[in-house]
Amino acid sequence: MEKFIFDNQDNLIRIAFTAPLIYAIVILGIRLVGKRSTSQMNSFDWIVTVAVGSLVSSTIILKSISILEGAFSIFLLLIMQLILTKILSYNTVLQKLVRATPQLLVYEGKYLEDNLITERVVKGEILSAIRHRGIQNISDVHAVVLETDSTFSVIKSTDNNDCFTLQDVDGLPEGLKEDLEKRNAG
Repeated sequence: MEKFIFDNQDNLIRIAFTAPLIYAIVILGIRLVGKRSTSQMNSFDWIVTVAVGSLVSSTIILKSISILEGAFSIFLLLIMQLILTKILSYNTVLQKLVRATPQLLVYEGKYLEDNLITERVVKGEILSAIRHRGIQNISDVHAVVLETDSTFSVIKSTDNNDCFTLQDVDGLPEGLKEDLEKRNAG
């Protein structure tokens, strides 16, 4: 039972030394590769954020992982993310494989049931997002989009609903995508 609460002071000394060092290494790595490594812009960014957290904790707690191994693992993940995001900015085919796309959930005040099922979103979540925007009635909503970072964008109905911002969204009603592409080209 004694080991459950306290094993030995050597472990505490190692953790007291390792934690600040790994913390500094993570800060340096993030400064080198950019803010994106701490964001949740898409699922790949989220995976890297979680993996870095796991590597940090493993390096601090586990005796079997050296500071150099932990630091190398963290830097390698951050560099892989940097390289992938650079490639994605030029390669649209790879973008479609790696990045999620926004999904339309409500259009002109009406739920798009198939899209709700596909994205496993319930109407209560959408209503919450609409309320956060201060909108009282769903009929006053032009569109609700589930974004790639799992947030909801709510677009209020106006007199001019050209909605060019919907052009990269999946699940558009029949004909709307073509209409938006024509308007954007013209």
